[in-house]
Amino acid sequence: MRVLGLLLFGKEDSIRRFLPTHEVAFQVLLRGKVEVNQFYRWPLVRTMEELLTQFRARNREKEQLIGMVRVGIPDYPEPAFREAVANALIHRDYTRLGAVHVQWHEDRLDISNPGGFPEGVRVDNILVTAPRPRNPLLADAFKRAGIVERTGRGVDTIFFEQLRSGRPAPSYERSSPTDVVLALPGGEANLEFVRLAVEEAQAGRDLTLNDLLLLNALQRERSLDTPHAAALLQRPEAEARASLQRLVEAGLVEGRGERKGRAYHLSAATYRRLGDKAGYVHQRGFEPFQREQMVQQYVEKHGSISRAEAAELCRLSGPQAYRLLQGLAKKGFFLRLGSRGRGVRYERKAE
Repeated sequence: MRVLGLLLFGKEDSIRRFLPTHEVAFQVLLRGKVEVNQFYRWPLVRTMEELLTQFRARNREKEQLIGMVRVGIPDYPEPAFREAVANALIHRDYTRLGAVHVQWHEDRLDISNPGGFPEGVRVDNILVTAPRPRNPLLADAFKRAGIVERTGRGVDTIFFEQLRSGRPAPSYERSSPTDVVLALPGGEANLEFVRLAVEEAQAGRDLTLNDLLLLNALQRERSLDTPHAAALLQRPEAEARASLQRLVEAGLVEGRGERKGRAYHLSAATYRRLGDKAGYVHQRGFEPFQREQMVQQYVEKHGSISRAEAAELCRLSGPQAYRLLQGLAKKGFFLRLGSRGRGVRYERKAE
C-alpha cells in the first residue's frame, strides 16, 4: 500500500528516494534524430496527464465526410494510446530498473515497459486471456480514476480503435521475457476502410473487434481459411467459423469451397466500397466466358498458348487450364499441336 500511495500521490523527491525504479520517458525520434527526450519521475496520474498533453500536441487529424457526418481520423486514436500507456504503467515490474518508454517514430508509436507479460499471457492469447494485472491495486486505482476501461479489456480497445481508424493491427511481436513492446503502426489511414466501418455503424450494424480483424486481414491477404482465421482471432475454429459466417450473412464476405477446403474472401460489394473494383475478380477468378476471351486474345497476339501459360493467365490449376483449352479446341477455335506433355500447344485454327 505504501508503494501504491507513493506511485499515485508521492512527491518527486520522495519517488526518487524510495522508488528509484519508477521512470517514464517520452521521446520523439524523427529522421534518425532525437528531437524530444523527456524523463519523468512524477506520480502516475500527473505523468498520464503530461503524456496525453504531449500526444495531443503532435497528433494530427483529418476530417472525412461520410454521409452527413464529419468524422475525424487522427494519426493515432487517443483511446488506444491512453490504454496502451496505462497498461505499460500498470503492468510494469517496479522491482526492475528501466523506464517505461513512449517513443514517437515517423511511422509508428512504440510503448514499452520493463517486465515481460504476466504469467499466462502470451502474444498468441493476449486478445482472449483473462486480465492478469501484475499490480492489481494499481489497476483498480486506474479504473476508479477513469483512466482505463473498467472491464479490464484495455487490449481490446487498443486493437479496436486502431483498426477502426484504418490502421494496421497493433503488434506485440517484439516483446521478450524481460520487456513488453507494443507497436502502433501509423502512416496514411485507409480512408475507405474507415468509411466502411462508419457506414455499417450508421446502418445499425456496428462491427465488432472480430469483424474488424477479419475484414482487415481479408483486405490485406485476399483470402482466409478457418484455421488461419482462428489463429488471427485467437479463438477455437468453431468460433472463427461462426464469425466468418456472420460476415457472409451481412454481405461483406463470401465463402468458396466445402468443409476443410472452404476459404473466404471479401464480396464484390465490399471490394467496391473499399475502392478496389478489380480485387474481387483477382480473388474470385474470371468467369468461363472471360477466360475464353482472354485465351483467344493471347493466341491472337502470340500465335499459340500452352497449358502452363493458360493457367498463369487465367489463374487456374493445370487440370483446369487443360479442360479450358480442350473445350476451345472442341468448339473449333484452336488446333492442338503435339501429342502429350509440355510440348503441347494450341494455335488458332486456319479459316
